[in-house]
Amino acid sequence: MAKRTHSSIGDVLNQLRDEFPDITISKIRFLESQGLVDPERTPSGYRKFYPADVERLRFILRQQREHFLPLKVIKERLDEVDRDGGFAVTGPIDGSGGDRTVDPATVDALFEETRRAAQSAEARSASARVRDDEGTEDLASAESGVSLTRAELVRAAGTTEEDLARLEEYGLITPSHSAGDRVLFDDESLAVARVCAAFMRHGIEPRHLRMYRAFAEREASLFEQVVLPYRRQRNPEAQARTSETLGELAGLGRRLRTALLRQTVRRTFNN
Repeated sequence: MAKRTHSSIGDVLNQLRDEFPDITISKIRFLESQGLVDPERTPSGYRKFYPADVERLRFILRQQREHFLPLKVIKERLDEVDRDGGFAVTGPIDGSGGDRTVDPATVDALFEETRRAAQSAEARSASARVRDDEGTEDLASAESGVSLTRAELVRAAGTTEEDLARLEEYGLITPSHSAGDRVLFDDESLAVARVCAAFMRHGIEPRHLRMYRAFAEREASLFEQVVLPYRRQRNPEAQARTSETLGELAGLGRRLRTALLRQTVRRTFNN
């Protein structure tokens, strides 16, 4: 009996899952709906994925994971690959042996993936050392010493270069150090970027988040008036008192914001 040369969408899912644990059938269908992959269909409507289709999916998923590219840019790269002859694959790609030759553009992406692996490891290490859910003492806590390049910050925060640029544009993130073309970000930038990335997953854009920056600046000005007498004393006891007071004020501010937000939400959604 002749060996089947195509795979079902379930088979493709199994082939990709080792490299991309988060892949789902819905994700594959979404990429198809966006025109990035176009499998054949049987007369009854079932998808038929050939080896080149699977390689195309690998390329798309790697571009998203390693380069954080939007689908529009990935589609442009795919068009270039198609003009160069597409994803040429010979032999089975399901782990059963055989040769596989992939378009040079895909090979370049694989080398790029290796180069970025070290950056990703550093970003994960930095991310593990930074907390954005601290308690009332967070204003007095010591810095973790994190120093990240732009690419490392993007990876550690789980965001994109485009989103990071917008966070900078609206003043939510600023570099802690710059020397020539080299720009570095600290742990505070990472904490802010991670929280903002979570907001953006709900469709809340950086321009909407500017109010938090404005409120933080006003709150800091208010706290400064309270601790100013301690800061003027310039001794260890006064410094300790400053940290303690700031921590207490931060906790009170957080509790008040939560209570007021709860009150407002209740009034808004119960009307």
